[in-house]
Amino acid sequence: MKALFTIIVLLQAHFVFSQSNIICTNPAAELVMTGNYDPANYTATVIVSHPDSITAGLAQEINADSLHSYIEKLGSFHTRNSGADTVSDTKGIGAARRWMFQKFQEFSTVNNNRLLPSYLQFDLAICNAGRHKNIFAVLPGMDTSDHSIIIIESHMDSRCEVLCDTACLAQGSDDNGSGTALIMELARVMSRYSFNRTIVFLANTAEEQGLYGSEAFADYVQQKGIPVKAVMNNDIVGGILCGETSSAPSCSPFGAIDSTQVRLFSYGGFNSPHKGLARFIKLQYKEQLLSEAAVPMTISLMTAEDRTGRGGDHIPFREHGFTAMRFTAANENGNANVAAAGYSDNQHTSRDVIGYDTDGDMVIDSFLVDFNYLARNTLINGTASAMAAIGPKTPTFQVSVAGNEVTIQINADQSYPSYRVGVRSLTYDWDSVYTFYSSSGTLYLPASSTYYMSTATVDSNDVESLFSGEIAGTITAVNDPASRRGIQLLPAYPNPSDETVMITVNVLKAVNYQSAQIRITDMNGALIKELPIKLNMGINEVLYHHGYQASGTYFYQLVIDGNLTESRKIIFEKG
Repeated sequence: MKALFTIIVLLQAHFVFSQSNIICTNPAAELVMTGNYDPANYTATVIVSHPDSITAGLAQEINADSLHSYIEKLGSFHTRNSGADTVSDTKGIGAARRWMFQKFQEFSTVNNNRLLPSYLQFDLAICNAGRHKNIFAVLPGMDTSDHSIIIIESHMDSRCEVLCDTACLAQGSDDNGSGTALIMELARVMSRYSFNRTIVFLANTAEEQGLYGSEAFADYVQQKGIPVKAVMNNDIVGGILCGETSSAPSCSPFGAIDSTQVRLFSYGGFNSPHKGLARFIKLQYKEQLLSEAAVPMTISLMTAEDRTGRGGDHIPFREHGFTAMRFTAANENGNANVAAAGYSDNQHTSRDVIGYDTDGDMVIDSFLVDFNYLARNTLINGTASAMAAIGPKTPTFQVSVAGNEVTIQINADQSYPSYRVGVRSLTYDWDSVYTFYSSSGTLYLPASSTYYMSTATVDSNDVESLFSGEIAGTITAVNDPASRRGIQLLPAYPNPSDETVMITVNVLKAVNYQSAQIRITDMNGALIKELPIKLNMGINEVLYHHGYQASGTYFYQLVIDGNLTESRKIIFEKG
């Protein structure tokens, strides 16, 4: 995973150089992604499309041993650096991607040739190589009336301490053999089932040098007019050991184990489709999988788009206007700051291997990747992407507030058996998800709070659509001074926090002002940080990064034209 010091250097170069000659090498795959195909040409001999059958099948067929075998094979290529050998049959990124292509073809052969492997080729000077290839496989959808695609992605490249060192052992077993194995296993299993929307299983190159592979794919789908419904990025999703360092907000202390939590990173706060996708993923887990889970998982919705100073392949898709998020393990073995004195963790080194032989019998017996944990993360991915690929269309809606009555009118493309309304207040997750059996209904919510609402349609198989954008509704008490003033400084979230918080101002009446800031002070009133904020009607947010493992009580204040308007307390606790 790319570190901050790498990002700075390479993003400066990005403005000078960009990918060119972006080509999909399989014309059939391109026709499917653009919606120009006959679904009958890709119909399974036996169509399995019911959500219950898909969910049960994924749970039964996703296999920890398969994931193990993929990571072991990926490590055998010695290095998958973006500038590594492309000629050898046994070493380098060329051999690795040809093996992946072959595996995708094998999965296709046993499933009526429905999975279409391809490369996305592009030209850009990276690590002394001028031409690069992502590898992906396309599973055609059955319904071309909505030919939007679901992308499940990872990056396949690996690296050591020196960015373009193509000679070192760079097996990259967790970063990012784990994510690559995950998409391969989903391609194997999901190609047995039929979905309304097309699913793309994508392994990018050149993530470590600046997200260039995902940038090329995002450019490609935008240029071709391919609608993207959702992007789920998987990067470092198999390790469970906490390193001496980790990318905040992450883990402590050194040696801690966490095999029951996964972090979902996404951009924005209020009305963010990316946060909405993360909520949808968590809801599918809770409603489709949790009751049958042998090992229940905690799914944590994170404040920031990525870990502090880090980035991933979901970001170029978000920057191109597509809904995207990232899965990452709860614990990381290193923060990738390989230039730091005494750095001894695994990430971005030759130590990122599948495991160790501790008793000298030439057999690995101590694994750094937990394959059962990786299998659980694979199932979470597969279930959410499957439901997104078979679910109905997302509606729009309107809200009216009278006292504590919130009336919701849902506008859908057709009549549905039911509708869902997600309501949240102080967290990124929903407080409650309500079910309506008509397209309108009324909720009764407590006063003195601002609520964020979004809606979904539910089909006859009880599958919900992705949720709509959010509308905020404020229910104020009769004597609430903030409501009389027309502006509210809302509670920050999360609070307490170990690193980053979202600070929100709700403008109820138009404000005539020159400048507004959020000031952060300590208990003695000393200024820590001042952040500009706009005061448009409705919800206005700023993200404040205090720093990892900071502690203490602070105040955040809304200052308008130099006048303190309102102040609230926030607590930072060491992670």
